Parts: sequence; structure tokens; C-alpha cells
Amino acid sequence: MRSRTFRSVLTALLFGVAGATPAEAAKLNDTERTRIEEPRPPGLPSDEQMQAEGAVIGKIIFDIRQIFDESDRRENNDLYRLANDLHIRTKQSAVHAQLLFREGDRYDPRKLAETERNLRAMRPFYDARVVPVHYAGGKVDVKVITKDVWTLSPGISFGRSGGTNSSRFELEDTNLLGWGKKIQIFHGSNVDRTSTAIGYDDPNLFGSHWTLGAGYADSSDGSDRSLAVGQPFYSLDTLWSTTFRARQFNRTVSRYNRGEIVDQLQRDEDYYEASGGISSGLVDGWVRRWTGGIRYDHNVFRPVSTALSARVLPPSRTTSYPYVGFGMLQDDYRKVGDLNQIGRTEDLYFGTQFNVELGINSTALGATRNGAIVNASGYKGIELGPLSQLFLTSTLTSRLESGGVRNLIFDGAASYYWRWRSDRVFYVLLGGTTVHALDPEDQLLIGGDSGLRGYPLRYEAGTSRALLTVEQRFYTEWYPFRLARFGAAIFADVGRTWGRDAAGDSGAGMLSDIGFGLRFGNTRSGLGNVLHIDFAYPLSNEPGLKKFQVLVGTKESF
Repeated sequence: MRSRTFRSVLTALLFGVAGATPAEAAKLNDTERTRIEEPRPPGLPSDEQMQAEGAVIGKIIFDIRQIFDESDRRENNDLYRLANDLHIRTKQSAVHAQLLFREGDRYDPRKLAETERNLRAMRPFYDARVVPVHYAGGKVDVKVITKDVWTLSPGISFGRSGGTNSSRFELEDTNLLGWGKKIQIFHGSNVDRTSTAIGYDDPNLFGSHWTLGAGYADSSDGSDRSLAVGQPFYSLDTLWSTTFRARQFNRTVSRYNRGEIVDQLQRDEDYYEASGGISSGLVDGWVRRWTGGIRYDHNVFRPVSTALSARVLPPSRTTSYPYVGFGMLQDDYRKVGDLNQIGRTEDLYFGTQFNVELGINSTALGATRNGAIVNASGYKGIELGPLSQLFLTSTLTSRLESGGVRNLIFDGAASYYWRWRSDRVFYVLLGGTTVHALDPEDQLLIGGDSGLRGYPLRYEAGTSRALLTVEQRFYTEWYPFRLARFGAAIFADVGRTWGRDAAGDSGAGMLSDIGFGLRFGNTRSGLGNVLHIDFAYPLSNEPGLKKFQVLVGTKESF
């Protein structure tokens, strides 16, 4: 009966999609939005013409806009004006530090577009535009437009996933005093631990492209200290990068079977890394990067003083290895809206990207065993037509030791989008993971926190996993109090694990659920992008399984 219910839901989703006409599907939402629209001034020569004439960057004009637009009568009231007055607008120097061009540089529209993407990726900004506005005497004046969001976020948050609650009390500012720095102080609890923490992130240390991140957390099961400093490949033309990273933490690791903790152990880890990279920049549409460095990762496992203490502990393990890597990245991006966000400009990557690393684990450097370390990843974006896209991702990690392959993890996923109407997107996710000789403190799990929304979190464990999600997304023009945009979804999930892991065989066979959810796209603050409220109904008759799950949380996408 329940399998027929699941099939009927899928049929209804597909039937509804098939009913759209090409004319309806071709229309994109061009009604009023909060995001910035700044058309190219009429009469301005084309980019190709200005480049052919050897144009250079003239004046750079900064237009840093407030949270609410007081020239819009809908946002010109006492409450919104007070929010603007209390908000510290982003400093021009913080925006200037993100620019990939300077006055006097040769005019290159690609660098304007890349600067836009970098600015939009920053938490202090809701949207950004970088556009040419005037051309005379061989000089192009460029306007940099950003729209601030409210970044000082004292508050209380509550989430629910897989039948388990989480809470968080925090004070966070992702644009400290308008300088673009982030500071966070929070106290929160979830199924694993209760923590009090402080963190600081600086994306432009002393106005440069160097970054700094530091954090400290005191938890009910241990502590966590981290420090990272370096210069990343911040643009396609960056010629070098460097990173120094250190982390020390200890915590209780819980292993699960059918959503219940079956045993626990204490893990202490020290991790250090020094690395760097070189590149020739963007050449013929591709970026090639060589990387290398050394990593040290020391793990010690101890029993915990609970009734669930693991009877057999994993042996202490140290990896210490120099490595070399190579990667390629294709320059191919598109701007879209109402796909993974609501009412925001999104930058989708349609190129090909891959990275591979090979390290030599050596006892001479303190490693437990000699061997090799392999890490690889790949990504491909495919535009199937003006209304549909397919994105493919894969990762592979493993250690090759004298005893054979250890801790092999291979993961792959395909995400499909079809905008069959201007305010409707049909979404399908198919993903799978397989492991071999996984380190015993880790598990391959599936449940309410990993895609099966109708089930408790960490419900099944195994050595292979598969998940299929089918979702019909709805986008609306409802904009309550001009603070958040509203969307909704109906969905169906199917998934399971196979194999026996260190905690036993928890496979309950194929699991499925159906449900619906509400989505609120955050347009005025840097807290998070989309609030999810999902109601999911499991279609399996498992003993003790609740017939209804409610999941609440903030995520980065729809």
C-alpha cells in the first residue's frame, strides 16, 4: 500500500511537470526583486570595442547601499529607517580589498564579472554588481555596487532533524564595524554535544588578500582549537597561494545502529599543515594549478566513562606525509535566480574542474605506517538547454598501505534542475557512496540529517549508501514585511545502506518517505540563506518508528 502511495506521488510530480507549455517555461521572473539591477548605460560601446581600443580603467566609483532603500516608499518607514541608522554600513576599503582590478589596469570585463562573484560570496552583502558606466579618452569608469544586509545577529535558534532537537544562543557579526571581518560567540547543543565557542575570520588581513581564521570551543566532551593563515587562489589569475593550518581537538565519538548510540570512544587529534601552490593564471579559458606541502595528523583513542564505552578501541594512528597535487579549472559561470535561493542572484558553475593529490606516508616523518595517500575530486556542470541543468560531482580518498587499501571513500552525485515554469523548478538528486576498510571511528550513515527526511538521524549504517530525492519547488512573490521571500516544496526520498560496519548490520532495506516543506529566503540579514520547515511521512513499517517527522533548520540552499 505504501509503495503504491510513493509511486503515486512521483507520478503526480512528473505529470504536473509535463503539463507546462514551452511559452510558460521560457518566462523568467522579471518582477520587482530586492537584488540589485543596474543596466548598462545606453550608448556605451561594447566590451569588445573598448578592449580593441586598448581602454584602461579610469575612476572606480563605489555605491554601497543600505539594507533598506528609503527612496522606495514601501521601505521608507520608521522601523526600516531605524534599522538603517543602527547598521554600520560596509567601509569602502572592505569592498576595495575585494577588487581584482585597479585604476590604470587594462579594461577586462571578465575581471569585473569575477569581482562580482567574489563580492556576492561574502556574508555582508545581499548582492553586488560591477558595471562600466562611462567611456571617454580611452578610460572606462567602473561602478561597484553592493547591497548590505544586517550582520549583527544576537539571537536564539532552534532546529529539529530526525526526531532530535538542537538549540543555539549566539552573538555574531559577519561585518564587524563595517570592515568585513567576522566574529562569533555562541552556546549551543545538539545530539552530540553542548558547546561554548568563539571564532574570528578575516578575509582580507590588513587590506591584503591574506586570510586569517581562529577559533576556540569548550564542549561537554572536549575542546577544539584552530588557527589558519594564508593567501588562497582568490582569482583565476592568482599566481601563487600558501596556507598554514593547525588544529587540536578532543571529543566523544558516538557510533550508531538504527538511530541509537551503541558505543562511544574519546578521540584526540592534532593536525598541522603547511602548503602552497603555483599557477600560470587563466590561459585559453583554463586555469592549471600545482600544489604541494606537508600534513601531519595524529589520532589517539581512549575509553569514555559511560556505560556505552567501546570494548575495542581503534589503535592510535598517525599520518605524516609530503604531497603534490595538480588541478584544472575551466572558466564558465552563469548568473541565475530562483534556483537554490529565493530572490537572490546565484552564480552557477558550468565548467569542468578536477583535482588530484598524491602523498607519501613515511615512518621517517612520524607516520604509523609507510604508504601512499590519494585524494581526488571532479565536477562538471552541463547546460542541457535554456531551462535545464545537470551537475555532476565526485570525490575519492584513500590510504594505500602494506596491508592493502585502507579508508577508501568514493562518493558521487548528480543534481538535475528543470525550470518548467517561471516560478516552478523540478529537482532530482541521485547520490551514492561506497567505502572499504573505513577507519573504525567513522561511519557511513543515512537518516533524517542526510537526506531521508522521514527517519531519525543516523538511522542506517553500512559500507555503501544510495539516495534519490525528487522535489517540486515553488517560488512565490509573497514578501512579508519585505524581510523574507516565501517558497515551498513537495518531495519524496528513497535511500538505504548495504553492508556491515564496525557497529553492526543496521540495514533495514529500502526506506522511503514523502512530505512537504516551507522555505523562507532571507533577504535582509547574513544569518543564513533559507529557513527550512519540513513535514515528512515515512513509508516503512519499522518497529518504533514515528509516523511523522518535523525538521526545522537554516541551510545554504532551497
